[in-house]
Amino acid sequence: MRQGIHPKEYRVVAFKDMSNGHTFLTKSTVTTKEMETVDGVEYPLYKLEISNTSHPFYTGKVKLVDTAGRVDKFMSRYGKHMENRKK
Repeated sequence: MRQGIHPKEYRVVAFKDMSNGHTFLTKSTVTTKEMETVDGVEYPLYKLEISNTSHPFYTGKVKLVDTAGRVDKFMSRYGKHMENRKK
């Protein structure tokens, strides 16, 4: 293999699904500022909004995940229009 073409910061990183708290380890070059201890070893932490353990496609459960206030934003924009349609 050619030398010097691979990223230098390729290391094991802990990815944490913030909607259900599931954490998994994989190698990545992502930059992080926080650390997480998994099985007594400290790893850089990257927070995810959704992963395969909480996504409805993979879980088979339909649930509303509103981590960024998207539903509230939608209702504030279009809620008036929806109420007028009901009348």
